[in-house]
Amino acid sequence: MRVPITEYLEIDLDAERWLCRRCGADVGSARDNYKRGLLVYDRDPREIHQPILDPERYRFTYAPDPRWCRILEYYCPGCATQVETEYLPQGHPPTRDIELDIDDLKRRWTENK
Repeated sequence: MRVPITEYLEIDLDAERWLCRRCGADVGSARDNYKRGLLVYDRDPREIHQPILDPERYRFTYAPDPRWCRILEYYCPGCATQVETEYLPQGHPPTRDIELDIDDLKRRWTENK
């Protein structure tokens, strides 16, 4: 039984796996962080937020400093759909933004069948 969780992710409750809702690619264990199974592009934040002021003339340009900020973009390995984006300080591991009680989810979906 497949349960939609986000716009691009669903869980196969029988196999306990994260799946891409676009192409059905297996992204990893539903009991683990789905981001582990996605492709990651670690972007320089200045690519997205270009300096407003001339960096040759000004120390602060209103663009994020890549020594302090990074942008991680997560893509499905099967169809390259962008699944998630997060801004993190340098050195910070990817966040775990979804943690589900799989056993309770299974119980609720089988009861409401």
